[in-house]
Amino acid sequence: MAQKIWLILFIVWGLPLTYYRSKFRKIVYQTESWTINIKPYFWKELKALFGNLYPENRNYLKFRNFYRMYLTIYALLFGCYLFFNQNPEMKKIEVGSVIPQFALPDQNGNLFDINSVLGKKNLVIYFYPKDDSPGCTAQACSFRDQFEVFSEADAVIIGISGQSVESHKAFAEKHRLSFTLLSDEGNKIRKLFGVPTDLFGLLPGRVTYVVDKSSKVVYMFSSQLQTERHVEDALNVLKDLK
Repeated sequence: MAQKIWLILFIVWGLPLTYYRSKFRKIVYQTESWTINIKPYFWKELKALFGNLYPENRNYLKFRNFYRMYLTIYALLFGCYLFFNQNPEMKKIEVGSVIPQFALPDQNGNLFDINSVLGKKNLVIYFYPKDDSPGCTAQACSFRDQFEVFSEADAVIIGISGQSVESHKAFAEKHRLSFTLLSDEGNKIRKLFGVPTDLFGLLPGRVTYVVDKSSKVVYMFSSQLQTERHVEDALNVLKDLK
């Protein structure tokens, strides 16, 4: 929660930045033309910001001091966001890692224990942002369409996201999904795997892990936009495991 607060403060404080920089550049380059904002001039601007380019110009001195303070607070807010976004207890799962044990409710409300398939089946565990969003729907339907091929590779597909059991059930029924969806409300398992976030933490990451029968990750792929590649790459890796 703390990192979201700092991120919001960082974004809100940064909204007027374009206006303030434009005003400062006009003072520095002594022009009222808006085109100064798109010209690749930087050295004089930096010199004016950190130095004393016009010591007799009170308007320049006053705005320079304000602009310095503004940028300092902006940098501090960003630093706070990065600091509070750290999770020292989170160990990122990578290729070669043994996946952690966990249990979550599936779309039917039944508790799914990973130990029921771990070491017995190949696993394709994929974390996705949200039920029924365009990208997540395309990805889920692609897994659905290749379900028999995954079964032939002795693989179990498991989708995980932070929505409720009811949301997962509606999502699965709407798109006739034939594999397991697990409800990770609170994102505990997502954090356990160390799944990264996108857009400064606003968007949960989309990551697929292929796990062999020794319980080790043999492949992982992270991409928000290349939804079908998650499926294609997982199939190619499973073929090599045979």
